Amino acid sequence: MLKKHPLLTFIFFGFILFLISNRLDELRVYQGATVAVYAIGIASLILLIGYSGQISLGHGALLAIGGYAAALSRIHYEAPIWLTFVIAVLAAAIGGALLGLAAARLSGPYLAGTTLALAIGLPSIANQFSIFGGEQGLYFDIGLPPASLGEDFTQYKWYFWISWSVALIVLYWLRNVMNSRYGRSWRAVRSNDVAAELAGIHVGRNKVLAFTISAGLAGIAGALLAMTVSLVSPGVYPLVLSFSLATGAVLSGVTTLGGVMIGSVTLVAIPEIALAIANRYGSETITTNLPGLLVSALLILTVLFVPNGPVEQLHAKRAKKGHSSHSLIEVTVRVGSKTLSTKKK
Repeated sequence: MLKKHPLLTFIFFGFILFLISNRLDELRVYQGATVAVYAIGIASLILLIGYSGQISLGHGALLAIGGYAAALSRIHYEAPIWLTFVIAVLAAAIGGALLGLAAARLSGPYLAGTTLALAIGLPSIANQFSIFGGEQGLYFDIGLPPASLGEDFTQYKWYFWISWSVALIVLYWLRNVMNSRYGRSWRAVRSNDVAAELAGIHVGRNKVLAFTISAGLAGIAGALLAMTVSLVSPGVYPLVLSFSLATGAVLSGVTTLGGVMIGSVTLVAIPEIALAIANRYGSETITTNLPGLLVSALLILTVLFVPNGPVEQLHAKRAKKGHSSHSLIEVTVRVGSKTLSTKKK
């Protein structure tokens, strides 16, 4: 259904989410909004890693740029919420374009190290200037939900609706971009940049464009994350956030958007699983260390057994099964005294 009627599929999925949000408690609604944020962040990494072949271990820094841009525009200019999201996209995209200019000259571990350095250094920059609020950060308030939605419509449900509305629009738009000539050019650059250059594709320009778009998407994810926690601070965008997004992209499958929900739901569910285990055994050490251990174990198992992600693995199995069902059969035809034999599918 997704391939034949993608728009109807996204609308139907949005309607299901609307029904679900009316039957969940506040904690689950908040977690659902967080899933949407992770889905956008993971999708931006899939575009960068899986399609253009550029590795980023510091995507959390781009989320931070978007979050700070949205909060500053809201605090100092009282921008409407939709405009803060636009500003977040533009600010992160500009940062991504500058980083992409350097990325076009780097590859492999050098690029990964550069992005990692950005994720490590950005919090210290925020602490040096009072406009960013230091360690305490900035309060990001989008206001109460419209009164027309009723008195029982909670603030977290409002976050859920906004987050998933943005996420569905982003994922639908990104799917179309990946299936366009830009997506084909990025895949060509990822596969073999020399061959792509000989085919007339400007490798450097395509790498910068991919980094810019990916950063813009990360920026809106950062603004949505700031909205759900009502705060923008270095603690909201720690280094572990970058690693979590990279892990989520691997769990989802870096070559397809189809598994983005798997990675985002997993990232939200792991702390809950760790907390349940810690409550059973009553250990603070388990609460602190178990989430990282679970993420690492899942990452290792995914790389070993489904390196392209569960969804891509399922597609490969279906394609292999379809290919075997169309195996050659021998057809024998007798013409006069001669017997002719041929093979057909």
